Amino acid sequence: MEERIYVPDVSCIVSGALRRAIEEGKLSGRVAIHSALVSYFERLAKEGVYRGFVGLRELGRLRDVASKTRAIELEYVKDIPEGYRWSKDASVDELLRELAYDAGAVLVTSDRINADAARAIGVEVMFLEPSKGEFILKNFFTSETLSIHLKEGAKPYAKVGRPGRWKFVAIREEPLTREELEEIANEIMEYAKSNGNSFIESERPGSTILQIENFRIVITRPPLSDGIEITAVRPIVRLQLEDYNLPPKLLQRLEKQAEGILIAGAPGMGKTTFAQALAEYYRRKGKIIKTIESPRDMQLPPDVTQYSKSYATSEELHDVLLLSRPDYTFFDEMRDTRDFELYADLRLAGVGMVGVVHATSPIDAIQRFIGRVELGMIPSIVDTVIFIENGEVKKVYELETVVKVPHGLREAELARPVVVVRDFMTGEPEYELYVFGERTFVVPIKRAAPIGEERIKARLETLLRKYLPDSGVEIIVEEDRAVVLVDEEYYNYVVGKPRRKLERLARRLGFNVEIRPKFE
Repeated sequence: MEERIYVPDVSCIVSGALRRAIEEGKLSGRVAIHSALVSYFERLAKEGVYRGFVGLRELGRLRDVASKTRAIELEYVKDIPEGYRWSKDASVDELLRELAYDAGAVLVTSDRINADAARAIGVEVMFLEPSKGEFILKNFFTSETLSIHLKEGAKPYAKVGRPGRWKFVAIREEPLTREELEEIANEIMEYAKSNGNSFIESERPGSTILQIENFRIVITRPPLSDGIEITAVRPIVRLQLEDYNLPPKLLQRLEKQAEGILIAGAPGMGKTTFAQALAEYYRRKGKIIKTIESPRDMQLPPDVTQYSKSYATSEELHDVLLLSRPDYTFFDEMRDTRDFELYADLRLAGVGMVGVVHATSPIDAIQRFIGRVELGMIPSIVDTVIFIENGEVKKVYELETVVKVPHGLREAELARPVVVVRDFMTGEPEYELYVFGERTFVVPIKRAAPIGEERIKARLETLLRKYLPDSGVEIIVEEDRAVVLVDEEYYNYVVGKPRRKLERLARRLGFNVEIRPKFE
């Protein structure tokens, strides 16, 4: 009986499928590893691409497995099919198909496209399904885990809690080794290639970004980072817009008027969760929704098409969205100038736009457009700014252009177009944007002086002295509120008229006050 020859391609080695098949006794005969395959993995590893490291390690494992079984003989070949012009830039899989055809060998692959191409030229194919076990990082997550942070030489940590209210918790006390992280990273890559709900968004020298189900994963390695690091983020809540208890006035604006929306906030404050809730709200209202994401981590129904910014140029996305005519396009994680220009271009073309940007204050989100578009066009592009903090809507701005003398100037001849930023709920102007000379100014109309802890205590003590002895009161200042602890015998009295005076003073100074009984 003639001995069978197997020629493996890139996919079955990287996925580990060939190694597992040998361990399970599915192959018997000679396995020919072409030198071009080794050179391919070596080149990728030197460039810092993770697939190269995985491939070289799997080749080493294959040698160890083959040495333990008599059914398989592993050999390395350098043969080039007759008439085939091989260069380093050519496809390795193409060379291996030609080699299998020339030698009458069986091509072993885990890539369906390569399998179909080999069958088309008459090559016998052994297709090995990649492993479809449970995703390895699920073991690190609990119901309250926001993200996990794994770093070579450091303890693994998890961020546990809610957006804006979380703490770091060590998963274990022993530091992670490079071998452990290599194993975890390999299983992540393997799972991503075999799972239909997963994408490798980008693979660059030193970094890989993946979206696996609802997990967003970033893998970095030297020389980009000083060691192997794996970060995985997962949304722990999926809310509907009704869960935010928005005022009817704001809901009416979102439904009937707002078409250029910015959702702003610091990292981890719940911007994407709110954008997801808003997208589902518009979908329930019968709107056509598309998204631009990188990575695609918004959890939306199948009838909402999610485009990846990593796989298309701004021009391609522009053409696709204009031709598909969505009512609203959600642009998650706007970062560079091209993102803001695409947002502005689509908005001016009549597409409703919802952009998500990182900002520490709502006015910072508007300033991201200054210098990228003309100042007078900003209200036509952005009409509503929603600022998210600790998972809640903290501030809403609306924008309009008026011709007036800018705030702080006196002369009537200095009148010019001014972009007025108003608090949507109160209608009070808070900022003005205008051009003076060659510079653009962002001027706060109301500048609240910071209230120090000692000043807050002093003002409260002065007021309370009118009603209580000093010994009966203790004041504790916590961030934006003051807690007034009152002896039990005075508590019922203080929650009457003195409480109203305290609350009035607190509103004037810009903080909250809470009165509690003090127990001995």
